[in-house]
Amino acid sequence: MDTQILEDLGLTGAEIKTYLALLDLGSTTAGPILEKAGLHNSVVHRCLHTLATKGLISYVLEGKRKVYAATDPEQFLRYIEEKKQSFTKLLPELKARQQIHKKQEEATLYRGIRGVAQVYHFLVTQKGNEYNTYGGGEECAKRMGLSWWINLHTRRVENKIHARQLFDASVKSQAGAITSKPLTKVRYLSAEFASFQETVIVGDYVAVSVFTENPYSFLMHDAKVAESYRKYFEALWKMAKQ
Repeated sequence: MDTQILEDLGLTGAEIKTYLALLDLGSTTAGPILEKAGLHNSVVHRCLHTLATKGLISYVLEGKRKVYAATDPEQFLRYIEEKKQSFTKLLPELKARQQIHKKQEEATLYRGIRGVAQVYHFLVTQKGNEYNTYGGGEECAKRMGLSWWINLHTRRVENKIHARQLFDASVKSQAGAITSKPLTKVRYLSAEFASFQETVIVGDYVAVSVFTENPYSFLMHDAKVAESYRKYFEALWKMAKQ
């Protein structure tokens, strides 16, 4: 089982082992959990306490013994919702602190798959602007996965953002799921334009994303730079075929 998502939700490795042991064992005392999880006594008891605090396990007293049980895994959804509500209350204060010493950064580097995804998801929230792209190729498609690209453009359409995109001929067979979406126009350049990077222009933002083994994205916020890239995009758009 891939437990990374549980780590992403804030559980430690020891808490995950303890929780999964309880799922397998059902209602039980601490002893079998120790054996099943393969952890030290103090670690397991600490995990049982923190998991109970998070509402992910429960216990009853049978005499002087505590008998533990994992709550329904759907409790994680309630746990996530509680975290979201708590953060929502804190968000205005965080934004207020940001404004005090906010600097207008014109360029930011984002590393890794998650960093690249963050840039793209930011760009498809820029309502009122057209989404223009050029470059890219099979490396870009494979690195993020076709379903990821489809979901990205589904979100763009939901935000009512029009798009004109330039693909190279090497990905034409894969592009149908995107080209069929509303608010979307696509043209193709010859296969020689295929590359491992893509440029996106949206409003005053330009993102240059590189989809190598260690992907990264360079996001620029500069009206003049965006206009320069947009002129190049328009020149390529005229060259491209439908």
